[in-house]
Amino acid sequence: MPKDSSIKSVLIIGSGPIVIGQACEFDYSGSQAARSLKEEGIEVSLLNSNPATIMTDPVIAENVYLLPLTTDSLIKILDEVHIDAVLPTMGGQTALNLCIEADDKGIWKKYGVRIIGVEIDAIEITEDRNKFRNLMNEIGIGVAPSKVANSFLQGKEDAQEIGFPLVIRPSYTLGGSGAAFVHKQEDFDKLLTRGLHISPIHEVLIEKAVLGWKEFELELLRDDNDNVIIICSIENLDPMGIHTGDSITIAPAMTLSDTTYQRMRTMAIKMMRAIGEFAGGCNVQFAVSPDEKEDIIAIEINPRVSRSSALASKATGYPIAKISSKLAIGYTLDELDNQITKTTSAFFEPTLDYVVVKIPRWNFDKFEGPNKELGLQMKSVGEVMAIGRTFQEALQKACQSLEINRNGLGADGKEIRNQLEILDSLEHPSWNRLFHLYDAMKLGIPLNTIQKITRIDKWFLHQIEEMIVLENELAKFNVDTITKELMFEAKQSGLADRQIAHLIGALESEVFSKRNALGVNRVFKLVDTCAAEFEAQTPYYYSTFEGENESIRSDKKKVIVLGSGPNRIGQGIEFDYCCVHGVLAAKECGYEAIMINCNPETVSTDFDIADKLYFEPVFWEHIYDIILHEQPEGVIVQLGGQTALKLAEKLTKYGIKIIGTSYEALDVAEDRGRFSDLLKENNVPYPEYGVVQDAEQSLELAADLGFPLLVRPSYVLGGQNMKIVINMEELERHVVNILRKMPGNKILLDHFLEDAIEAEADAICDGEDVYIIGIMEHIEPAGIHSGDSYAVLPPFDLSETVMDQIRTYTRKIALALNTVGLINIQFAIKDEVVYIIEANPRASRTVPFIGKAYKEPYVNYATRIMLGQNKLKDFEFKPMTKGYAIKIPVFSFDKFPDVNKELGPEMKSTGESIYFIDNLEDEFFRKIYSERNLYLSK
Repeated sequence: MPKDSSIKSVLIIGSGPIVIGQACEFDYSGSQAARSLKEEGIEVSLLNSNPATIMTDPVIAENVYLLPLTTDSLIKILDEVHIDAVLPTMGGQTALNLCIEADDKGIWKKYGVRIIGVEIDAIEITEDRNKFRNLMNEIGIGVAPSKVANSFLQGKEDAQEIGFPLVIRPSYTLGGSGAAFVHKQEDFDKLLTRGLHISPIHEVLIEKAVLGWKEFELELLRDDNDNVIIICSIENLDPMGIHTGDSITIAPAMTLSDTTYQRMRTMAIKMMRAIGEFAGGCNVQFAVSPDEKEDIIAIEINPRVSRSSALASKATGYPIAKISSKLAIGYTLDELDNQITKTTSAFFEPTLDYVVVKIPRWNFDKFEGPNKELGLQMKSVGEVMAIGRTFQEALQKACQSLEINRNGLGADGKEIRNQLEILDSLEHPSWNRLFHLYDAMKLGIPLNTIQKITRIDKWFLHQIEEMIVLENELAKFNVDTITKELMFEAKQSGLADRQIAHLIGALESEVFSKRNALGVNRVFKLVDTCAAEFEAQTPYYYSTFEGENESIRSDKKKVIVLGSGPNRIGQGIEFDYCCVHGVLAAKECGYEAIMINCNPETVSTDFDIADKLYFEPVFWEHIYDIILHEQPEGVIVQLGGQTALKLAEKLTKYGIKIIGTSYEALDVAEDRGRFSDLLKENNVPYPEYGVVQDAEQSLELAADLGFPLLVRPSYVLGGQNMKIVINMEELERHVVNILRKMPGNKILLDHFLEDAIEAEADAICDGEDVYIIGIMEHIEPAGIHSGDSYAVLPPFDLSETVMDQIRTYTRKIALALNTVGLINIQFAIKDEVVYIIEANPRASRTVPFIGKAYKEPYVNYATRIMLGQNKLKDFEFKPMTKGYAIKIPVFSFDKFPDVNKELGPEMKSTGESIYFIDNLEDEFFRKIYSERNLYLSK
C-alpha cells in the first residue's frame, strides 16, 4: 500500500547523552530515519538533549529541540508544533520508556498523536519479563526456566526453586544494567537487591543460567502486509554469559547448520508477529545448545532499532533505520527500492560474500580499580567493524582498528608467556581475552583445554590456530626469500605489513615494497547486498587481496577525510559530527569527498554521506593504499580527533598534503615543551614548566618548580595519564607509570595553579584572521578535565579585563601556530591573570556544543577555509543574543560501582547534554555554581 498521506509531521525521540549501553548507534539510526522521512515531504521534529551528535543538527530535521528527555519537553513541543505521529523506535530504551510514560499520562491522546513503528503493547510485552515468558510459552517458543520477582522475599523463594547458577535480569533497563550471573547462593542477596533497585518498575527476572550455550541475533523488518524479512544473522564469538555489546560478533553466523538457521528464522518471525501488528524493525536474540541437537531458546526481542541494527546495516549495506521509518508511515517492502542497487526491490534478504567482525572497545584504563571481568552488564564504550573475504582477514583488520598499540592479532612481540596468567584470563574474560586466546595457542596449551575453559566454538579456535601455523611458516623466510604465494596467503589472512615485518625480521616499508614488487596488491570490493548478483550503484568499499578491483578512480579532484575510529572516553561522537560536516562541506566545494572510518555506530560510515566510503581501519597501511589508489588533493586530519592526528607525521613524511593546519603546527601544539617555548616568544603567560624524559630528571625539576605539579605526557587525548601530584613520592611513582605505558614519551611538568578558574575558547583561523566562535567558563575549578566540567557559554562572571586577555591570546596563538581551520585553547585564570594551559589546532569536543548553541555550522566554515574556498570575511556570524547554554557532562559510573569516582585531570565522562537558561537566576545554574564556591572555599 502507498504511504499514509495523513501523516505530514513526525516527532522522532532521540536517546539523549552517550552512556555505556546506549551510544551513538542511535544517533546513526535517528539521523537516517529523519533524512528518510524528509525525502517523503514529511516535516520532521526531533527531541534530543545531546549537542555532540549530527542528529541534532539543522541539516537533519526542520525542528530540533535540544531539551531534556521528559514529558514536560514533549508537551512544550506539542504546544508549539503540530505533530501527527511519533516515532520512538530510533532512540533506544530511553525513547521507548519516554513514549510509554507519555502514553500513561494521556499526552499522545490529548494531542491526537499516533505512535508509529511500534505498539505500546509490544513494548510492554518485550520489557515485562513475565509477559514475555508467558507469550513465548503460548506460541511454543522455548525459554530458560524463570520466575519474575517484585520483592526481595519473592526473589529468594524463586531462586531456591530454580537453583544455581542463575541469572538476574532487571526489567526496563539498557545495556544489561543490573544483570548478573549468580554462581553461589552467598552472592545472591546483594545482586538481587541491586537488580530490583535498578529496574524502574522494581522487577527482575530470575532465570536458569544456560552457561556455555552459543548466542545469536537476527535483525528483522516487517511491513503492514505482514511481510517479514531477515536482514542479517549475527553470531557471538563469546558464549552466553557476556553481554552482546561486550562480545566479539560475526556476520553472517559461522557455525549454525542450515536446518538450525531455518528453525531460528521461523521462530524469530513467529515471535515478531506475536508481539503486535506494527510495521518496523525488530532484533531477536537466541541461545543455541553447543551440541549436535542445537536446541534453541529465546533470550529477548526488541521491537525497535537496536545496537546491532547499526552493525547489521553497515555489514549488509541494507539501511535498516531508513527502510524501517518508511514502513512506519505505511509503505510496504515491495514498494521500496534496494538503496544499494537502486534497481531491485527492498523486499529481499541480503546475501554476503564476505565476513564482518565487530570487536568492542573498552576504557578500563580510565578508572582505578574497576572489576574488568565481562558479564551480563555491558562495559564497552565503543566498537570497531571490519570486512574481509574470510573470518581471519576480518578478525585481523578489526584488531588493527582498535587503536590499542597492537598491529593486529599476534605477530607483534607483545604476547604474554605466563601460563597461569593466560589461563586465568581465559576463565575470567576481559578486554584482552581474544589476544590471550592467541597467546595460549602460541604457548602450546591444548585447544581442548582452551575450549573447555572458554566454551568458544572450536571452529573459531581452529581459525586462530591456523593463523599461528601460518606465522610459524613465515618465520622461516626473510624479505629476500619470501615467495609470492606465501606473501599472498599472509595478506589474504589479514596480516598487516608490520606483522609480516616482525615475523621475517624486516621493516614495514621493506615488506610494502616487496609485496608490490611481487604483485600482491590490495584491491577494493563493493558492499552490494546481493553477492554481485546485481550491479551496485552505491560506492561503499572494503579492501582485500584478490584479482579484480571494483573501485574505479574518477577524474574529479578529491579530498580524503580521516575518521575518528572507535568511540572511547575523550574521543567520542563529537568528532564524527565534525567529520560529517567536513565531508558535506567538501562536496559543496566541488570535491569528491572520500571517507575512511571503521566505526559502525556512526553517521560518517553511512553509505550515502560521502561520495565514496572505505570501511577500513584508520591504520597507516590501509590508508596509504587508498591514497595511492585515489590520488587525492590532500587529507583532512583535524576533524577526526587524536586518531587522525597521529597519522599526520607519516602523511607528511610520504609527501601527502595535509589540508588545513600543517603537521609542523600540530606537532608544536602537541609537544608540551615546544609549545611553551612558543608562548614565551609571544609574551603569553603560562604556568612554570619543564620537560623530562625519566623519573630522575622529574625529581630534579620538581625541586625548582615546587608542588603541586600537573604531570602530563605529550600526544594524548582526554587527559590520558595526567595527574596532579603533591610530593616527590607521588611524582616518581607516576612518571615511572607513564613511561611503563608510553615508553619514550616526553613528560611535561607544570606548576599547578591552585584555586584557579578554568575557561576555554574555540576559534577559526584562515591564516590571516581569527574569529572566536565561543568562550566558555567552567563551573569546576582548574584541575578537573574540561570534558568532565560543566561549561557555560558565554562566561557568566569573568571580568572584561580577563575576557580581553582571552581574546588577545587566542588570536596570538592561532596565528603563531599558522592555524588554518579550527583551534581550541584552554585557560586558567587566577588573580585576574590568564594563563594558557594548552592549545589544540584541530576540532575539539566543544565545537558541536557551540554550533548547536549559536545555530552555526562552524565545521562547515572551517572546512571551506581549509580547502581554500573561503576566507573568514566571507561569512556572517550570528552570536547568541540572550541567555546561556550549559554543557553537562554525563558519566557511566553505574557500570563500575567499585571505581574511584573522583574527578581530576583525566577525563571520565562518556557523554554530555545541553541545557539552556534565560538568566543566571535559574535554579539549576544556582545549584551548580554554589557547588563551585563551596569547593573553592575549602
